[in-house]
Amino acid sequence: MRIQVRRTGGFAGIERHAEVDTSGRPDAAEWQALAERAVAAGRGTPPGGGPHGVPDGFSYEITVDGRTVRCADPRLTDEQRELVRRVLKEGA
Repeated sequence: MRIQVRRTGGFAGIERHAEVDTSGRPDAAEWQALAERAVAAGRGTPPGGGPHGVPDGFSYEITVDGRTVRCADPRLTDEQRELVRRVLKEGA
C-alpha cells in the first residue's frame, strides 16, 4: 500500500510531501488499518479541498492507493491527524 501526504498552507506557505510504502514492513497491517480509517473518514468531502481550515492553518491531501481525500486543520479526524503525523515523520 502506498500512502502519500501533501501538506500546504501554514504561516510560511511551505509545501511538504512524504510517502510511505507499507510493502514488506513488519507493521504493514497497522499502517493499512489506519490509512483505511483516515480515507473512510474523508469520504463525502466536497470537491475543491473540502472543509476550509483556519487562516495560516494547514491543508492536507491524503492519497492511499490512488484514493484521495482532502482535509484541513482543525477539522481532521484523529485517524487523519495520526496518519499525517506518521507519514510526514517516517516517509521519504
